[in-house]
Amino acid sequence: MSRFVQLHILTSYPPSNLNRDDTGRPKTAVIGDCTRLRISSQSLKRAWRTSDIFESVLKGHIGTRTKEKGVSVYQSLIKQGVSEKNAREWAKLIAGRFGKLKSDKKTENNEDLHVEQLVHFSPEEEKAIDDLVTRLVETATEPTEDDLKLLRKQHTAADIAMFGRMLASSPAFNTEAAIQVAHAITVHKAAVEDDYFIAVDDLNSGEEDKGAAHIGELGFGAGVFYLYICIDRELLQKNLGDDAELTQKALTAFVQAVAKVSPTGKQNSFASRAYAGFVLAEKGDQQPRSLAQAFLKPVKPNPEKGEDTMTRAIKELTKRRDNFNAVYGDCADTAVYFNVETGEGSLSDIAKFIAE
Repeated sequence: MSRFVQLHILTSYPPSNLNRDDTGRPKTAVIGDCTRLRISSQSLKRAWRTSDIFESVLKGHIGTRTKEKGVSVYQSLIKQGVSEKNAREWAKLIAGRFGKLKSDKKTENNEDLHVEQLVHFSPEEEKAIDDLVTRLVETATEPTEDDLKLLRKQHTAADIAMFGRMLASSPAFNTEAAIQVAHAITVHKAAVEDDYFIAVDDLNSGEEDKGAAHIGELGFGAGVFYLYICIDRELLQKNLGDDAELTQKALTAFVQAVAKVSPTGKQNSFASRAYAGFVLAEKGDQQPRSLAQAFLKPVKPNPEKGEDTMTRAIKELTKRRDNFNAVYGDCADTAVYFNVETGEGSLSDIAKFIAE
């Protein structure tokens, strides 16, 4: 089995605000002395792992990321007849095994049941917690030290195996990410524009006030984005307990989500859902490398030759790949692609390629 799979993806998004900064405007990056639109890897990974594709293909093998596991344990204990005092103390003991609690004392918003950092729980850990809650209800006794050994090094959470997890208080149970995801960037110069909008009050007859009920501005941008992904298939299978079948399922779900699923930011305002227009998949044991260099110089299409931005970007990407191969030798053993512009290849070809 070849160790690395590299994916190079081009996706065209219409006006959108998929991933916002602290001011509510689309994120950007300066590359090649010009501003590009950017979609963070964190935004992309969340969209993929919470997608219907992951849920259907990897059902039962998806983790839960939360600070509030202690709250759910507390509520479950209360619902099953445990006293408020015992339920709170036992829930704190359980939650405290996964991270430092926000507060030592009871608060109105239950901060004493929240951990400070998000924790990604595997299905095995959630089952261990549920089983412990059942035993506590049946025995009405405080959990022992052995009962509280709830962390699991081996698990079948595909999303944790892919994207990793860090437990600052229990580093022995960390998982090294098997999939590295770059921030997606536009292949061309792009501007963040402002949409000035108003909302009208339906019950305002206009007799006294003909003005808008609300006035606002919303940043947006559009462009063709390049995304680079590197998959360590050996590490992914190791993270999944050497389960080859589950690893193949995970890879299939992943590539389908990457090609089809968009971040959810402002989708109701822009309906900016998009499928990838071009995907190049490479497989081999060679040192991985991104093809982002192809777009240091902003892409400029030639409309007179019938060339749009996507077509030009595909040419620049494949040219850079060929040049790397010419200088360094083949940077991958095999490769396949699909191109929506020309109708070549298919997503099923890509999925089969990276899974076998």
